[in-house]
Amino acid sequence: MPDPVFATDARQRDIAVELHALVRDLPLICPHGHVDPGLLAGDEPFPDPAHLLVVPDHYVTRMLLSQGIPPARLGVPTRDGSPVETDGRTIWRLLAQNWHLFRGTPSRLWLEQTFTRVFGIDTPLSAKTADLLYDAIAERLAEPAFRPRALFERFTIEVLATTESPLDDLSRHAKLAADGWGGPGGRVITTFRPDEVVDIEFDGWASKIARLGELTGSDTTTFTGYLDALRARRAAFIEAGATSSDHGHLTARTERLSKTDVQALFERALRGTASPADAELFRAHMLLEFTRMSLDDGLVLQLHPGAVRNHNRWLHETHGRDVGGDIPQATDYVHALRPLLEEHGNDPRLRIVVYTLDEHTYSRELAPLAGGYAALYLGAPWWFLDTPDGLRRFRESVTDSAGFYNTAGFVDDTRAFCSIPVRHDIARRSDAAYLASLVAQDRLPYDEAAETIADLAYHLPKKIFRLDSPPSAPTTAASPTPRDEAPQ
Repeated sequence: MPDPVFATDARQRDIAVELHALVRDLPLICPHGHVDPGLLAGDEPFPDPAHLLVVPDHYVTRMLLSQGIPPARLGVPTRDGSPVETDGRTIWRLLAQNWHLFRGTPSRLWLEQTFTRVFGIDTPLSAKTADLLYDAIAERLAEPAFRPRALFERFTIEVLATTESPLDDLSRHAKLAADGWGGPGGRVITTFRPDEVVDIEFDGWASKIARLGELTGSDTTTFTGYLDALRARRAAFIEAGATSSDHGHLTARTERLSKTDVQALFERALRGTASPADAELFRAHMLLEFTRMSLDDGLVLQLHPGAVRNHNRWLHETHGRDVGGDIPQATDYVHALRPLLEEHGNDPRLRIVVYTLDEHTYSRELAPLAGGYAALYLGAPWWFLDTPDGLRRFRESVTDSAGFYNTAGFVDDTRAFCSIPVRHDIARRSDAAYLASLVAQDRLPYDEAAETIADLAYHLPKKIFRLDSPPSAPTTAASPTPRDEAPQ
Protein backbone atom coordinates (compact mmCIF):
# COMPACT_ATOMS: atom_id res chain seq x y z
CA MET A 1 0.00 0.00 0.00
CA PRO A 2 1.40 3.48 -0.83
CA ASP A 3 2.67 5.43 2.17
CA PRO A 4 3.56 9.15 2.17
CA VAL A 5 5.99 8.99 5.11
CA PHE A 6 8.14 5.84 5.05
CA ALA A 7 11.49 5.72 3.25
CA THR A 8 11.87 4.25 -0.23
CA ASP A 9 14.77 2.01 0.85
CA ALA A 10 13.24 -1.46 1.06
CA ARG A 11 14.89 -2.68 4.29
CA GLN A 12 14.29 0.55 6.16
CA ARG A 13 10.72 0.68 4.91
CA ASP A 14 10.04 -2.87 6.10
CA ILE A 15 11.35 -2.04 9.58
CA ALA A 16 9.23 1.11 9.68
CA VAL A 17 6.11 -0.86 8.73
CA GLU A 18 6.77 -3.30 11.56
CA LEU A 19 7.38 -0.55 14.12
CA HIS A 20 4.29 1.37 13.06
CA ALA A 21 2.18 -1.77 13.41
CA LEU A 22 3.15 -1.92 17.09
CA VAL A 23 1.57 1.47 17.83
CA ARG A 24 -1.01 1.88 15.06
CA ASP A 25 -3.91 0.88 17.30
CA LEU A 26 -2.74 2.38 20.61
CA PRO A 27 -5.26 4.86 22.11
CA LEU A 28 -4.72 8.52 21.25
CA ILE A 29 -3.34 10.86 23.90
CA CYS A 30 -4.23 14.45 22.92
CA PRO A 31 -2.77 16.73 25.64
CA HIS A 32 -2.93 19.97 23.66
CA GLY A 33 -5.52 21.12 21.14
CA HIS A 34 -8.31 23.55 20.41
CA VAL A 35 -11.40 21.43 19.75
CA ASP A 36 -14.51 23.19 21.04
CA PRO A 37 -15.77 21.15 24.04
CA GLY A 38 -19.28 22.26 23.08
CA LEU A 39 -18.96 19.99 20.06
CA LEU A 40 -18.93 16.95 22.35
CA ALA A 41 -21.17 18.42 25.05
CA GLY A 42 -23.96 19.08 22.55
CA ASP A 43 -23.24 16.04 20.34
CA GLU A 44 -25.18 17.58 17.47
CA PRO A 45 -24.63 16.38 13.88
CA PHE A 46 -21.79 18.13 12.10
CA PRO A 47 -22.76 20.77 9.54
CA ASP A 48 -22.18 20.27 5.83
CA PRO A 49 -18.73 19.17 4.56
CA ALA A 50 -17.55 22.71 3.82
CA HIS A 51 -18.44 24.11 7.24
CA LEU A 52 -16.76 21.11 8.86
CA LEU A 53 -13.59 20.85 6.78
CA VAL A 54 -13.01 24.20 5.05
CA VAL A 55 -14.45 27.20 6.91
CA PRO A 56 -12.64 26.65 10.25
CA ASP A 57 -9.36 25.40 8.74
CA HIS A 58 -7.03 28.41 8.51
CA TYR A 59 -4.35 26.26 6.81
CA VAL A 60 -6.81 25.97 3.91
CA THR A 61 -8.23 29.48 3.92
CA ARG A 62 -4.83 31.22 4.18
CA MET A 63 -3.53 29.32 1.13
CA LEU A 64 -6.55 30.40 -0.88
CA LEU A 65 -6.18 33.97 0.40
CA SER A 66 -2.57 33.93 -0.84
CA GLN A 67 -4.01 33.35 -4.32
CA GLY A 68 -6.50 36.19 -4.06
CA ILE A 69 -9.58 34.34 -2.79
CA PRO A 70 -10.90 36.28 0.23
CA PRO A 71 -12.03 34.35 3.32
CA ALA A 72 -15.56 35.73 2.98
CA ARG A 73 -16.00 33.64 -0.17
CA LEU A 74 -15.06 30.62 1.94
CA GLY A 75 -17.63 31.33 4.63
CA VAL A 76 -15.24 32.74 7.26
CA PRO A 77 -17.31 35.03 9.54
CA THR A 78 -16.55 38.75 9.57
CA ARG A 79 -16.11 40.89 12.68
CA ASP A 80 -18.76 43.39 11.63
CA GLY A 81 -21.28 40.80 10.47
CA SER A 82 -21.00 41.73 6.80
CA PRO A 83 -22.18 39.04 4.36
CA VAL A 84 -20.11 35.93 3.67
CA GLU A 85 -20.80 32.88 1.55
CA THR A 86 -23.09 30.52 3.44
CA ASP A 87 -23.78 27.81 0.86
CA GLY A 88 -21.60 24.83 1.70
CA ARG A 89 -21.63 23.38 -1.78
CA THR A 90 -20.44 26.66 -3.30
CA ILE A 91 -17.55 26.83 -0.80
CA TRP A 92 -16.64 23.19 -1.47
CA ARG A 93 -16.63 23.72 -5.24
CA LEU A 94 -14.32 26.71 -4.79
CA LEU A 95 -11.88 24.53 -2.84
CA ALA A 96 -12.04 21.80 -5.47
CA GLN A 97 -11.43 24.24 -8.32
CA ASN A 98 -8.25 25.37 -6.56
CA TRP A 99 -7.11 21.99 -5.26
CA HIS A 100 -3.91 22.26 -7.32
CA LEU A 101 -2.71 24.97 -4.93
CA PHE A 102 -2.25 22.34 -2.24
CA ARG A 103 0.04 20.02 -4.18
CA GLY A 104 2.83 18.79 -1.90
CA THR A 105 1.41 20.49 1.20
CA PRO A 106 0.48 18.83 4.50
CA SER A 107 -2.99 20.37 4.21
CA ARG A 108 -3.67 18.19 1.19
CA LEU A 109 -2.25 15.13 2.94
CA TRP A 110 -4.37 15.70 6.06
CA LEU A 111 -7.55 16.26 4.06
CA GLU A 112 -7.03 13.29 1.75
CA GLN A 113 -6.26 11.05 4.70
CA THR A 114 -9.38 12.35 6.45
CA PHE A 115 -11.49 11.56 3.39
CA THR A 116 -10.13 8.01 3.38
CA ARG A 117 -9.70 7.14 7.07
CA VAL A 118 -12.73 8.92 8.53
CA PHE A 119 -15.25 8.91 5.69
CA GLY A 120 -14.12 5.89 3.65
CA ILE A 121 -13.84 7.87 0.40
CA ASP A 122 -10.95 7.15 -1.98
CA THR A 123 -12.06 9.30 -4.92
CA PRO A 124 -9.53 12.12 -5.53
CA LEU A 125 -10.91 15.63 -5.12
CA SER A 126 -11.12 17.74 -8.28
CA ALA A 127 -13.49 20.20 -9.90
CA LYS A 128 -15.16 17.24 -11.66
CA THR A 129 -15.58 15.16 -8.47
CA ALA A 130 -16.44 18.00 -6.08
CA ASP A 131 -20.16 17.25 -5.89
CA LEU A 132 -19.55 13.51 -5.65
CA LEU A 133 -17.32 13.92 -2.57
CA TYR A 134 -19.57 16.58 -1.06
CA ASP A 135 -22.63 14.34 -1.29
CA ALA A 136 -20.78 11.28 0.00
CA ILE A 137 -19.44 13.14 3.07
CA ALA A 138 -22.81 14.83 3.68
CA GLU A 139 -24.47 11.41 3.63
CA ARG A 140 -22.02 10.12 6.24
CA LEU A 141 -22.52 13.18 8.44
CA ALA A 142 -26.25 12.42 8.64
CA GLU A 143 -25.55 9.02 10.21
CA PRO A 144 -25.52 8.55 14.03
CA ALA A 145 -22.08 6.91 13.72
CA PHE A 146 -20.68 10.27 12.61
CA ARG A 147 -21.91 12.30 15.57
CA PRO A 148 -19.03 13.85 17.58
CA ARG A 149 -19.22 11.43 20.52
CA ALA A 150 -19.44 8.40 18.26
CA LEU A 151 -16.38 9.56 16.34
CA PHE A 152 -14.51 10.25 19.60
CA GLU A 153 -15.05 6.60 20.49
CA ARG A 154 -14.14 5.36 17.01
CA PHE A 155 -10.94 7.41 17.07
CA THR A 156 -10.02 5.62 20.35
CA ILE A 157 -9.20 8.90 22.05
CA GLU A 158 -8.18 8.22 25.64
CA VAL A 159 -7.70 11.87 26.64
CA LEU A 160 -8.65 15.02 24.74
CA ALA A 161 -7.51 18.33 26.23
CA THR A 162 -9.32 21.45 25.08
CA THR A 163 -8.13 25.01 25.78
CA GLU A 164 -10.13 27.64 27.68
CA SER A 165 -9.65 31.15 29.03
CA PRO A 166 -9.78 31.83 32.80
CA LEU A 167 -12.94 33.80 31.99
CA ASP A 168 -14.67 30.70 30.63
CA ASP A 169 -17.35 29.36 32.97
CA LEU A 170 -16.41 25.78 32.00
CA SER A 171 -20.11 25.01 31.52
CA ARG A 172 -19.42 22.78 28.51
CA HIS A 173 -17.09 20.65 30.59
CA ALA A 174 -19.68 20.64 33.36
CA LYS A 175 -22.24 19.35 30.85
CA LEU A 176 -19.92 16.49 29.87
CA ALA A 177 -19.36 15.67 33.54
CA ALA A 178 -23.09 15.78 34.28
CA ASP A 179 -23.70 13.39 31.40
CA GLY A 180 -21.03 11.11 32.81
CA TRP A 181 -19.57 10.90 29.33
CA GLY A 182 -16.00 10.66 28.16
CA GLY A 183 -16.25 7.76 25.77
CA PRO A 184 -15.37 4.19 26.81
CA GLY A 185 -12.09 4.60 28.66
CA GLY A 186 -11.77 8.20 27.44
CA ARG A 187 -12.15 11.65 28.92
CA VAL A 188 -12.29 15.29 27.90
CA ILE A 189 -10.39 17.79 30.04
CA THR A 190 -9.70 21.50 29.91
CA THR A 191 -6.42 23.44 29.78
CA PHE A 192 -5.80 26.78 31.53
CA ARG A 193 -4.91 29.37 28.85
CA PRO A 194 -4.55 32.80 30.54
CA ASP A 195 -3.26 34.86 27.60
CA GLU A 196 -6.16 37.31 27.41
CA VAL A 197 -5.76 38.29 31.08
CA VAL A 198 -1.94 38.33 30.97
CA ASP A 199 -1.16 40.03 27.67
CA ILE A 200 -1.79 43.74 28.25
CA GLU A 201 -2.00 44.26 24.49
CA PHE A 202 -5.22 42.21 24.22
CA ASP A 203 -8.24 44.33 23.30
CA GLY A 204 -10.20 45.26 26.43
CA TRP A 205 -7.57 43.91 28.83
CA ALA A 206 -8.62 46.05 31.80
CA SER A 207 -12.27 45.01 31.47
CA LYS A 208 -11.17 41.38 31.36
CA ILE A 209 -9.26 41.87 34.62
CA ALA A 210 -12.41 43.32 36.19
CA ARG A 211 -14.37 40.30 34.97
CA LEU A 212 -11.73 37.99 36.46
CA GLY A 213 -12.28 39.72 39.81
CA GLU A 214 -16.05 39.28 39.56
CA LEU A 215 -15.68 35.56 38.82
CA THR A 216 -13.45 34.94 41.80
CA GLY A 217 -14.49 37.57 44.34
CA SER A 218 -10.94 38.95 44.28
CA ASP A 219 -9.78 42.55 44.31
CA THR A 220 -8.09 42.66 40.92
CA THR A 221 -7.23 46.35 41.23
CA THR A 222 -4.09 45.14 43.03
CA PHE A 223 -1.45 42.77 41.68
CA THR A 224 -1.76 40.57 44.77
CA GLY A 225 -5.51 40.25 44.25
CA TYR A 226 -4.93 39.54 40.57
CA LEU A 227 -2.63 36.63 41.46
CA ASP A 228 -5.20 35.34 43.96
CA ALA A 229 -7.83 35.40 41.21
CA LEU A 230 -5.60 33.43 38.84
CA ARG A 231 -4.92 30.83 41.53
CA ALA A 232 -8.65 30.49 42.14
CA ARG A 233 -9.36 29.92 38.46
CA ARG A 234 -6.53 27.39 38.20
CA ALA A 235 -8.15 25.48 41.07
CA ALA A 236 -11.47 25.50 39.19
CA PHE A 237 -9.75 24.24 36.06
CA ILE A 238 -8.06 21.44 37.99
CA GLU A 239 -11.47 20.49 39.35
CA ALA A 240 -12.64 20.28 35.72
CA GLY A 241 -9.78 17.91 34.89
CA ALA A 242 -6.97 20.24 33.79
CA THR A 243 -3.44 18.90 34.06
CA SER A 244 -1.66 21.74 32.27
CA SER A 245 -1.62 25.45 31.54
CA ASP A 246 -0.71 26.93 28.16
CA HIS A 247 0.95 30.27 27.44
CA GLY A 248 1.15 31.79 23.97
CA HIS A 249 3.68 34.61 24.28
CA LEU A 250 5.40 36.65 21.62
CA THR A 251 8.79 35.65 23.03
CA ALA A 252 10.16 33.19 25.59
CA ARG A 253 11.44 36.00 27.82
CA THR A 254 11.30 35.48 31.59
CA GLU A 255 12.22 38.12 34.16
CA ARG A 256 11.67 38.62 37.88
CA LEU A 257 10.41 42.08 38.89
CA SER A 258 10.29 43.50 42.41
CA LYS A 259 6.91 43.71 44.13
CA THR A 260 7.01 47.50 43.84
CA ASP A 261 7.88 47.49 40.14
CA VAL A 262 5.29 44.90 39.13
CA GLN A 263 2.53 46.66 41.10
CA ALA A 264 3.38 49.95 39.36
CA LEU A 265 3.39 48.24 35.96
CA PHE A 266 0.06 46.57 36.73
CA GLU A 267 -1.49 49.92 37.66
CA ARG A 268 -0.25 51.50 34.41
CA ALA A 269 -1.85 48.65 32.50
CA LEU A 270 -5.20 49.14 34.24
CA ARG A 271 -5.06 52.87 33.41
CA GLY A 272 -4.30 52.08 29.78
CA THR A 273 -0.91 53.83 29.83
CA ALA A 274 1.37 50.76 29.61
CA SER A 275 3.82 50.70 26.70
CA PRO A 276 4.64 47.74 24.42
CA ALA A 277 7.85 47.35 26.46
CA ASP A 278 5.73 47.19 29.61
CA ALA A 279 3.56 44.51 28.04
CA GLU A 280 6.59 42.36 27.19
CA LEU A 281 8.05 42.84 30.68
CA PHE A 282 4.75 41.90 32.31
CA ARG A 283 4.47 38.71 30.24
CA ALA A 284 8.06 37.86 31.19
CA HIS A 285 7.37 38.31 34.90
CA MET A 286 4.11 36.41 34.77
CA LEU A 287 5.83 33.31 33.37
CA LEU A 288 7.81 33.18 36.62
CA GLU A 289 4.64 33.67 38.65
CA PHE A 290 2.95 30.83 36.76
CA THR A 291 6.00 28.66 37.34
CA ARG A 292 5.59 29.14 41.08
CA MET A 293 1.91 28.34 40.79
CA SER A 294 2.75 25.15 38.90
CA LEU A 295 5.01 24.08 41.74
CA ASP A 296 2.08 24.62 44.11
CA ASP A 297 -0.76 23.02 42.15
CA GLY A 298 1.03 20.60 39.80
CA LEU A 299 -0.14 21.95 36.43
CA VAL A 300 2.33 21.29 33.62
CA LEU A 301 3.41 24.61 32.07
CA GLN A 302 3.34 24.72 28.26
CA LEU A 303 5.01 27.64 26.49
CA HIS A 304 4.20 28.45 22.85
CA PRO A 305 6.30 31.50 21.90
CA GLY A 306 7.32 33.00 18.60
CA ALA A 307 4.10 33.84 16.74
CA VAL A 308 3.67 37.41 15.56
CA ARG A 309 -0.07 37.56 15.94
CA ASN A 310 -2.28 39.27 13.38
CA HIS A 311 0.62 40.15 11.06
CA ASN A 312 -1.95 40.46 8.27
CA ARG A 313 -3.76 43.44 9.73
CA TRP A 314 -6.45 43.50 7.06
CA LEU A 315 -7.31 39.89 7.84
CA HIS A 316 -7.46 40.61 11.57
CA GLU A 317 -9.55 43.75 11.13
CA THR A 318 -11.94 41.97 8.77
CA HIS A 319 -12.20 38.50 10.30
CA GLY A 320 -10.60 38.63 13.77
CA ARG A 321 -8.05 36.39 15.47
CA ASP A 322 -6.99 32.85 14.64
CA VAL A 323 -7.91 32.86 10.96
CA GLY A 324 -4.44 32.48 9.44
CA GLY A 325 -2.92 35.93 9.85
CA ASP A 326 -0.07 34.96 12.19
CA ILE A 327 3.60 34.58 11.16
CA PRO A 328 6.55 32.90 12.94
CA GLN A 329 9.56 34.91 14.07
CA ALA A 330 13.10 34.10 15.23
CA THR A 331 13.05 33.23 18.93
CA ASP A 332 15.75 33.19 21.60
CA TYR A 333 15.56 30.57 24.37
CA VAL A 334 19.06 30.39 25.89
CA HIS A 335 18.98 33.89 27.37
CA ALA A 336 15.21 34.31 27.55
CA LEU A 337 14.58 31.25 29.72
CA ARG A 338 17.64 31.64 31.94
CA PRO A 339 15.94 33.56 34.81
CA LEU A 340 13.25 30.88 35.03
CA LEU A 341 15.70 28.01 34.78
CA GLU A 342 18.05 29.54 37.36
CA GLU A 343 15.19 29.65 39.83
CA HIS A 344 13.45 26.36 39.10
CA GLY A 345 15.09 24.49 36.23
CA ASN A 346 16.66 21.80 38.41
CA ASP A 347 13.46 20.98 40.29
CA PRO A 348 12.00 17.75 38.83
CA ARG A 349 8.60 18.45 40.40
CA LEU A 350 8.20 21.12 37.73
CA ARG A 351 7.35 20.20 34.14
CA ILE A 352 7.81 22.84 31.46
CA VAL A 353 7.07 21.85 27.86
CA VAL A 354 8.54 24.34 25.38
CA TYR A 355 7.51 24.57 21.73
CA THR A 356 8.97 26.61 18.89
CA LEU A 357 8.13 27.96 15.45
CA ASP A 358 11.83 28.62 14.85
CA GLU A 359 13.21 25.17 14.05
CA HIS A 360 16.76 26.52 13.75
CA THR A 361 16.75 26.61 17.57
CA TYR A 362 16.18 22.86 17.93
CA SER A 363 19.81 21.74 17.80
CA ARG A 364 21.42 25.05 18.82
CA GLU A 365 19.31 25.91 21.89
CA LEU A 366 16.31 23.79 22.79
CA ALA A 367 17.78 20.29 22.68
CA PRO A 368 20.83 21.24 24.78
CA LEU A 369 18.59 23.05 27.27
CA ALA A 370 16.23 20.09 27.63
CA GLY A 371 19.27 17.84 27.99
CA GLY A 372 20.62 20.02 30.80
CA TYR A 373 17.64 20.85 33.05
CA ALA A 374 15.40 18.44 34.95
CA ALA A 375 12.27 20.57 34.53
CA LEU A 376 12.41 21.16 30.77
CA TYR A 377 10.91 19.04 27.97
CA LEU A 378 10.64 19.66 24.23
CA GLY A 379 7.16 19.96 22.78
CA ALA A 380 6.32 18.43 19.44
CA PRO A 381 6.70 20.40 16.20
CA TRP A 382 3.88 22.91 16.20
CA TRP A 383 1.68 24.74 13.71
CA PHE A 384 3.76 25.33 10.58
CA LEU A 385 6.11 22.48 11.57
CA ASP A 386 3.81 19.54 12.43
CA THR A 387 4.25 18.04 8.96
CA PRO A 388 5.90 14.78 7.84
CA ASP A 389 9.08 16.64 6.90
CA GLY A 390 8.95 18.87 9.98
CA LEU A 391 8.52 15.87 12.28
CA ARG A 392 11.49 14.16 10.64
CA ARG A 393 13.69 17.26 10.96
CA PHE A 394 12.71 17.52 14.63
CA ARG A 395 13.98 14.03 15.47
CA GLU A 396 17.14 14.54 13.40
CA SER A 397 17.85 17.84 15.18
CA VAL A 398 17.11 17.06 18.82
CA THR A 399 17.95 13.41 19.40
CA ASP A 400 21.73 13.93 19.54
CA SER A 401 21.47 16.32 22.53
CA ALA A 402 18.14 15.52 24.16
CA GLY A 403 17.54 11.91 23.26
CA PHE A 404 13.95 10.69 23.08
CA TYR A 405 12.98 10.95 26.74
CA ASN A 406 13.35 14.71 27.05
CA THR A 407 10.63 15.10 24.40
CA ALA A 408 6.96 15.17 25.35
CA GLY A 409 5.24 13.19 22.60
CA PHE A 410 2.98 14.38 19.82
CA VAL A 411 0.25 17.03 20.15
CA ASP A 412 -2.24 17.61 17.34
CA ASP A 413 -2.84 21.29 18.25
CA THR A 414 -5.95 21.35 16.08
CA ARG A 415 -9.47 22.73 15.91
CA ALA A 416 -10.26 20.23 13.14
CA PHE A 417 -11.73 17.35 15.16
CA CYS A 418 -11.92 14.93 12.22
CA SER A 419 -8.20 15.33 11.48
CA ILE A 420 -7.06 14.13 14.92
CA PRO A 421 -6.56 10.43 14.07
CA VAL A 422 -4.86 11.37 10.80
CA ARG A 423 -2.38 13.71 12.47
CA HIS A 424 -1.50 11.19 15.15
CA ASP A 425 -1.05 8.43 12.61
CA ILE A 426 1.30 10.55 10.51
CA ALA A 427 3.32 11.39 13.65
CA ARG A 428 3.55 7.69 14.53
CA ARG A 429 4.63 6.85 11.00
CA SER A 430 7.24 9.60 11.11
CA ASP A 431 8.71 8.27 14.36
CA ALA A 432 8.63 4.73 12.96
CA ALA A 433 10.57 5.92 9.90
CA TYR A 434 13.19 7.69 12.03
CA LEU A 435 13.63 4.75 14.39
CA ALA A 436 13.84 2.39 11.40
CA SER A 437 16.75 4.43 10.05
CA LEU A 438 18.62 3.92 13.33
CA VAL A 439 17.90 0.19 13.29
CA ALA A 440 18.97 -0.11 9.65
CA GLN A 441 22.26 1.66 10.46
CA ASP A 442 22.88 -0.65 13.44
CA ARG A 443 22.66 2.31 15.80
CA LEU A 444 19.71 0.95 17.80
CA PRO A 445 18.57 -2.64 18.42
CA TYR A 446 15.12 -3.44 17.08
CA ASP A 447 13.72 -4.36 20.52
CA GLU A 448 14.75 -0.96 21.90
CA ALA A 449 13.23 0.80 18.89
CA ALA A 450 9.98 -1.09 19.53
CA GLU A 451 9.94 0.04 23.16
CA THR A 452 10.82 3.61 22.20
CA ILE A 453 8.05 4.04 19.64
CA ALA A 454 5.44 2.90 22.16
CA ASP A 455 6.81 5.42 24.64
CA LEU A 456 6.76 8.26 22.09
CA ALA A 457 3.23 7.47 20.89
CA TYR A 458 1.56 6.78 24.21
CA HIS A 459 3.51 6.45 27.47
CA LEU A 460 5.58 9.66 27.39
CA PRO A 461 2.77 12.18 26.72
CA LYS A 462 0.57 10.42 29.26
CA LYS A 463 3.31 10.61 31.88
CA ILE A 464 4.76 14.06 31.17
CA PHE A 465 1.35 15.78 31.01
CA ARG A 466 0.35 14.02 34.25
CA LEU A 467 -2.57 12.29 32.58
CA ASP A 468 -1.82 9.16 34.60
CA SER A 469 -1.93 11.07 37.93
CA PRO A 470 -3.81 14.39 37.53
CA PRO A 471 -3.07 17.32 39.90
CA SER A 472 -5.37 17.54 42.90
CA ALA A 473 -3.90 19.75 45.61
CA PRO A 474 -0.86 22.01 46.12
CA THR A 475 2.32 20.06 46.68
CA THR A 476 4.74 20.52 49.55
CA ALA A 477 8.16 21.97 48.81
CA ALA A 478 10.86 19.33 48.52
CA SER A 479 14.50 19.04 47.54
CA PRO A 480 15.20 18.18 43.92
CA THR A 481 15.31 14.46 43.27
CA PRO A 482 16.18 12.56 40.10
CA ARG A 483 13.59 12.34 37.37
CA ASP A 484 11.43 9.26 37.34
CA GLU A 485 12.73 6.38 35.29
CA ALA A 486 11.64 6.02 31.69
CA PRO A 487 8.04 4.81 31.37
CA GLN A 488 7.61 1.07 30.99
